[in-house]
Amino acid sequence: MIGTRLDNVDAPRLIRGDHGWWFIGNQTWTLLRPEHVDAEGVIRTDINEFLREQGAYRPRIPKSFSLTVLTNTDCNLGCGYCFQNTALDPSGGHRPLRIARQRLDDDTIERIMKFTAARMAAAELDKMTLLLFGGEPLLNPRGCLRLLTRATDFGLRSASTATNGVLLKEQLAVDLYAAGLRGAQITFDGSRNDHDQIRVTHAGSSTFDQILHNVERATARTELRWNFRVNVSHHNFDRIGDLFGQLDGHVDPSRSTIVFAWVGDAGFGYGNDLRRAADVADAFAEWSIAGIGAGYHIERPSMRTTCQICSVPGGRYGAVVNADGTLYSSWQSAGKKELAVGAVDTGYLDVHQVAGRWVTCGYEYAQADPAVADTFADRVDARVLDHLYTTGRL
Repeated sequence: MIGTRLDNVDAPRLIRGDHGWWFIGNQTWTLLRPEHVDAEGVIRTDINEFLREQGAYRPRIPKSFSLTVLTNTDCNLGCGYCFQNTALDPSGGHRPLRIARQRLDDDTIERIMKFTAARMAAAELDKMTLLLFGGEPLLNPRGCLRLLTRATDFGLRSASTATNGVLLKEQLAVDLYAAGLRGAQITFDGSRNDHDQIRVTHAGSSTFDQILHNVERATARTELRWNFRVNVSHHNFDRIGDLFGQLDGHVDPSRSTIVFAWVGDAGFGYGNDLRRAADVADAFAEWSIAGIGAGYHIERPSMRTTCQICSVPGGRYGAVVNADGTLYSSWQSAGKKELAVGAVDTGYLDVHQVAGRWVTCGYEYAQADPAVADTFADRVDARVLDHLYTTGRL
């Protein structure tokens, strides 16, 4: 399994902070005094009842169908750690072997939307969210635009894309925004010099300045919002903080979220020698706090949640669809034929048939120890919440 862990239920978290205990529920952040929690980390009965009465335990209820579509499975970059690689470049270059090439066409879009309409009706949902995914989705701009246009007929609530940004030229950004795109996730592999050693073209060429130029022009011409994912490994750890100065003046922090993510090895040799030790967690927290100070949005600590798409075999509230119409349980397994779980024309396979293929999106790398990962996340989140509290932002 690619995903290493997925909790069976949504559950609040309780983590120790500088001023007491943070109770993190569904869109709630409550600071409990030290005397509200016993020595074993259990909330006092009366306090727990009060939290429940105030709605802190309210469950997450899907409000829209979550659809992820791979518009193209090929990629214009050669990142060695990509989970869609099937092997590293045998020549030692930047052309790793990848999942099979597929490209979304008009006929498959219609098949996908027919499938989606039926799934939405079964789930009694009249809204949908759409993620344009790849490979690199913008290698198929026509497919992206057509899919966005068709999705507007199905109660499109929001639409975003996960793109490397190299192909997001100004006019394409304008066209995508006009068609309904409202957000883009773009990844930086640290600051400029590190990024340009890791996130390169097949010829080994740098990409940082091209991405930043495209973001700057798209920001000027559209109202797109940005999610900057910063990949962290031992290759770039010491210089992550330099990224803020390099983005300054080119992006609008008020329209941007920044998140720092652990990079793992998909199994083909891109090792990450960092360990989830306290000093590493503190660095993650410091970068997040620096982002807040620079005016960026951050993803506020959340309760432990299941995934709307992959948490239950059969995908009641969402689906991941490859460019050829094949269904997968998660974006992490998409395009790997041995992990297919159905097709848009025939629906999902019986849950008993896909037990060994139902991949869940879990922690960032396959070798994660859930207990260690939890400790790491708790330390980062506690420091961020303490900062938001002491600066009056929470």
